[in-house]
Amino acid sequence: MAVETGALFEQVTNRAKELAASPYEEASAELPEALTEMDYDRYRQIRYRDERALWKDDGDFEVELFHPGFLYDQPVDIHLLEDGEVRSLPFEPERFRYDDDAADLAELDLSGLGYAGFRLHYPLNRADYKDEFAVFLGASYFRLVGRDQGYGLSARGLAIDTALPQGEEFPAFREYWLVKPQPGDTHMTVLALLDSPSLAGAYRFDIAPGKRTQVDTEARLFAREDVEKLGVAPLTSMFLHGEMDRRQEDDYRIRVHDSSGLLMATSTGEWTWRVLENPESLQISGLQDTSPKGYGLVQRPQHFNAYLDMEARYERRPSQWVEPQGEWGEGHVELVEIPTDSEAHDNITAYWVPATPLMAGDSRTYRYRTWTFGDTPTAEPLARVVRSRQGWGGVPGQSDPPDERLRQFIIDFRGGELEGLDASQPVEMTLTTSSGETAEAKVTPLPDNDTWRASFTLLPDGDQPADIRLTLMLRGERLSETWNSIWSP
Repeated sequence: MAVETGALFEQVTNRAKELAASPYEEASAELPEALTEMDYDRYRQIRYRDERALWKDDGDFEVELFHPGFLYDQPVDIHLLEDGEVRSLPFEPERFRYDDDAADLAELDLSGLGYAGFRLHYPLNRADYKDEFAVFLGASYFRLVGRDQGYGLSARGLAIDTALPQGEEFPAFREYWLVKPQPGDTHMTVLALLDSPSLAGAYRFDIAPGKRTQVDTEARLFAREDVEKLGVAPLTSMFLHGEMDRRQEDDYRIRVHDSSGLLMATSTGEWTWRVLENPESLQISGLQDTSPKGYGLVQRPQHFNAYLDMEARYERRPSQWVEPQGEWGEGHVELVEIPTDSEAHDNITAYWVPATPLMAGDSRTYRYRTWTFGDTPTAEPLARVVRSRQGWGGVPGQSDPPDERLRQFIIDFRGGELEGLDASQPVEMTLTTSSGETAEAKVTPLPDNDTWRASFTLLPDGDQPADIRLTLMLRGERLSETWNSIWSP
């Protein structure tokens, strides 16, 4: 009997339910030491043979596979659903070239290993070339790019106990089912089985590449243990330094980050822009809401002169949005910022934490749509933050300078109703802070006639951090995103 995608997803769901009803068994794979001990440069010398791509020359989609080794020492089982039949995909060393420093690996018996993950290809930018647009590799991580974008931030299937004292638990996809698209299809489906000590889950990803590469996700979770902190639809990124930094960086580049801010659209219509930072110590904050309209990690600005990096090309890094489908109830978007001294480390993560905990024996389903975009989602109607700056609040050379702790902030907004707004209009700001004293608040149009600047000073209250929020208003109507920053003296 032919198997349909929906029926297969039900089978994967039943597998997840059965897993959660039994004790957790850690995945184990005995890889040759030559694979587990290799470094990044040697791993890169293992190359997939393009001519062995799955479904090559049979439609618009192709799949290439990743070799196990280096950091990817837990192979996954990969199955294909083709023409109503499910079959497993055994590991075949012949699919790979072992070049240069990896040449000796071709002499090893690597049969029966399993693959580390896979990547999806589609004619995204040109009709005559199939670009890589999605990668599933490592634990529950996957990365997406849209048209003319380069890889940056990552998404994850789930986050558990992130930034808690007992340490984070990393759920991992153990098996995948790749559904072969039909001729003319513009999307493909991936099913996945997730497992971890606290829970198991079945995932369905319907992935459509394009200018904004979009994934419709359904996650069915089954708890075998109580989960102290459940992080739904996590996004993970890197922020080393940017425009609000207070520390002097020995770096010719103006900014180094994959994302510059967390953007959230609340259920009440407010859009909050939370400036990212590389903190001195671990920093955790949350934005409360009931069934938010969406949230994402955003890369602003998106032009070369903002970064000056010809290799990393940070201006091409995608932003990514998460739009809940259905009611998610009460909870908060949690932002975790971890100190780092290297752009090689992802130190930023954001996810939804439901107010109702997931207890042993519970099951829960989350549906959401996530997609890549540029510097602002198309649905955002308000003026957006284009610059955030801060520095000492005095003027060099003053005979009677102010308190050395005094900070001057400027935030520039553009777009929305600000476009073409005459300078005579009485634009003002609402400004709040959780501690310290603000003063000299004013709103000024800039000479380009497109941008409006909000500025103010903050005198901190000792060592107390200040949670600052600012919104531009016109005659009682909100004009802009709510700019938000946590200032730590």
